Parts: sequence; C-alpha cells; structure tokens
Amino acid sequence: MNHVVDLRSDTLTRPTAAMRQAMADAPVGDDVFGEDPTMNELQRRVAELCGKEAALFVPSGTMSNQIAINAHTQPGDEIICEYGCHIFNYEGGAPALLSGVQLHPLHGQRGVITAEHIQTAIRPKDHHFAQTRLIEIENTHNRAGGAVFPLDEIQKIRSLADEHDLKMHLDGARLWNAYVATGISLKEWSVCFDSISLCFSKGLGAPIGSILVGSAEFIDCAHRYRKIYGGGMRQVGVIAAAALYALDCHIERLAEDHKRAHQLALKLIELGAYVDLEATQTNIVIADCKGCGRISSEVNSELARHNVLAIPVSPSRIRFVTHLDIDDDDLAVAMNAFECVLS
Repeated sequence: MNHVVDLRSDTLTRPTAAMRQAMADAPVGDDVFGEDPTMNELQRRVAELCGKEAALFVPSGTMSNQIAINAHTQPGDEIICEYGCHIFNYEGGAPALLSGVQLHPLHGQRGVITAEHIQTAIRPKDHHFAQTRLIEIENTHNRAGGAVFPLDEIQKIRSLADEHDLKMHLDGARLWNAYVATGISLKEWSVCFDSISLCFSKGLGAPIGSILVGSAEFIDCAHRYRKIYGGGMRQVGVIAAAALYALDCHIERLAEDHKRAHQLALKLIELGAYVDLEATQTNIVIADCKGCGRISSEVNSELARHNVLAIPVSPSRIRFVTHLDIDDDDLAVAMNAFECVLS
C-alpha cells in the first residue's frame, strides 16, 4: 500500500509512542468528583500558563466554545464575531440552539476585525435590539489560512469592551501556533480575555480534548454547563496525560510545521496558484487554483491519486495543513504531487 501524505487537518495527528506510554502510566481518579490527579495537574498548569485562576477540560473545542457562550450570555443576547470564524461556520448553529443567542458576524481582513469596526456593530441600549454581550475572536484563524490576530488590535478591542461592559472570549484552538509564530506568551495573549479555549488534539498531537480557562467564578459556572452537555467524564487521567506530554514536548516543535507550510506555499505559488503569504504565518496553507484554470475539487481528486490528501474549502480554494505526522519526506511527496497535478 502506498504511503499517504494527509494534509487535510492537524486533527489527524496520532499519539507518539512516548505519549502512549505516558497515558498508560498516568495515575487516575474520578474527575466528576474532582479526584483525578493527572487531570487536576493539567488544569492547574494550563491556568498558570494563561495567567488565569482556573481551567476546565472538555472533550472538544466546540463544547469549550459553547460552554463559554452559555456562561457569558443570556437568551436573546448577541455575540460579535468575524464572518469566517469557527463558531459561526462549523459549530452547527449551537449558539442559537444551546444558548438562545444570535451571532453578529463582521467581515474581517485575514480573520481580523478591528475595534473601530466592532464599535459600529455594538447595539444601542434599546429594547428593539438584541443586546451585545460578548466579543469572540479566533486566533489563529482557520479560514484565514492560519493568520495570527495582532495583539495590539486585541488590546484596542479589550479597551472598547471595557467601555461597553462586554465580555471577550478567545477561540484559541491554535493559540499554541500563535505563540510559536510570534514569541508572545500565552499569558500575554490571554490577559485581554474573560475566557480562552485551547485545543490539545490539533498541532499538539494529543488524541482528544480542549480546555477552557478563566476566573474561578467563570470556571465554576462552566463546570455546570459541562455537566449539562454530558461532558463530565470519569478516569480521564489517561487523556490528561497525553495533553501534559504535549505541553512538555510538542509546543516548540510547531515551528517545524510552520516552516513546512511556508515551503508548501512557495511551491504552490511557483506552480501558478495564489497563496496569501502574509496570512500564511503558521501551519495552514490555502491555495486558490483559479490562476491555474482549475477548480479545487478537481485538483483535490488528482492529488488524492498521487497519495496527497487535502480539503477543498470553496470552488477554487483548497486547504493544506502541516502537523506532527508530516516530515520532510512527506513534504517532498506533496511537492512532487503538486508538480504533477498543477504543471
């Protein structure tokens, strides 16, 4: 069987042998009772990394985001977000279904919405309107090609939020990538937010899980919603051990994924595809095939015949994601496939 280079997502990473051993060796307890020592250590460490009081492990990033929305809002409220963000596009309409709130998506530039832009979207204190309650930001931004949301703009948005008594939530599923790309610590990114969601099962290579971070009061509220959603689990130390291993061993190596993504982007540009290099700051490459006279589904099918997998994200655009399971040999296979399909 031919070796397949799978660039569809960084969620495809598999636990390494050392991570599996850490999982096997983990001491465990009942996490619903707060008695799993490995999970307690994971939550403590991530809260400390983010400079917050507490953290709560959940099975998925979608659950993490939706718990945060529940905890910050009341039915009938409104959330300002960017048009391409995950909570608007990929969470099944959950804000409306689970929290009874509506989203107010703004079109950004490379996933970035500015304080000035947000200012015009905040609803007046008038009973005719849904009341703006929360601003949500995604960093790094998936649909913007892994672009990093600039910290200086986040700081301006925080000032605006304080002025209007609004909460801020960060969908930081790939915040680890933003840290590695910029050198800005998790604590510096997190200080502007009332809650932060981070994912272990993408670039960090753990098999499952995300974590929600915030004040002790917020996490206490989030804990109730996790229970309501069915997210309370028992002897989860085996999962927490994978995340702890990833914190120790897999964060700094994200720089390798970023480097390989940049190399893929340059090759695609060489072959006539359009890639926004300024947005390609981390491990995601979005290539537009219009300049090659091709449609993305056709390119995707031909790449698959050359054992390279990707995901079309529009009729002309296709997404490639580098990750823990992609090495330099895989990169060479992918570039050769690009040559065969796009030349």
